[in-house]
Amino acid sequence: MGIHIIVCIKSVVLDAPGGKIVRTPDTTALNPFDLPALETALALRDESGGTVTALSMGPEISGLSLYSALSMGVDRGVLLCDKALAGADTLATSNALCAGLKLLEPYDLVLFGTRTADSDTGQVGPQTAVGAGLPLAAQAREILVKGKSLEVSAECDGFRQRFEVDTPCALTVAPEAAKARNASLGGIEEAFSGEIEVWSLEKLGLTPDQVGDAGSPTKIKDMTPAAKGKQCDFLTGSIEEQADKLLEKLVNAGLIQ
Repeated sequence: MGIHIIVCIKSVVLDAPGGKIVRTPDTTALNPFDLPALETALALRDESGGTVTALSMGPEISGLSLYSALSMGVDRGVLLCDKALAGADTLATSNALCAGLKLLEPYDLVLFGTRTADSDTGQVGPQTAVGAGLPLAAQAREILVKGKSLEVSAECDGFRQRFEVDTPCALTVAPEAAKARNASLGGIEEAFSGEIEVWSLEKLGLTPDQVGDAGSPTKIKDMTPAAKGKQCDFLTGSIEEQADKLLEKLVNAGLIQ
């Protein structure tokens, strides 16, 4: 049968004209940090055999990201879509994903990107692993299948670590781990000629108070773009005077003593 890998992906909003989030095909796309996870899953499947399932949660338009995954070669796409899921924080999102994973059993490996390009929390992968009772290794760069376990190479704070993890398990995949393959025209045609599965709250066996806004212990009060700016100071005078001014600036900035 080979290995069954589930990749949890997200459709993110890349543009919000006028500060308003309106999900359209032009403003949403597959989270770029999920691409290395998808490529890692496909490479493992190609090497060891098996199937890759992409799992996502969101409104109906999020299905476009699943079709993108299918066009890359993913075997199955599942969208958790229900009005009750709207407004979920990371914990409520993890609750829904855990329910989806339960319905997709048996599986060997669950992969996540390290973070998303919109909310950028990096919490959903670890929270889902805990909720599903799976061991987790973060920032995976290399994965070797060794029977019923995986040898995982990860890098954190400049240190390379190597783990042996029993399956089923979960991994977050580092952005540098893999470069995603391009979807072929045939892959795109095949993906959009098929269908993704859409699962409701009833299918997941959850109640409204467990998911969405009602099941979220945290709320976002405000989101504003981070201020970006650059300042360039020109130093004048002789070389010696410029050197003295530069030294003074570096000392005042606490960069040297």
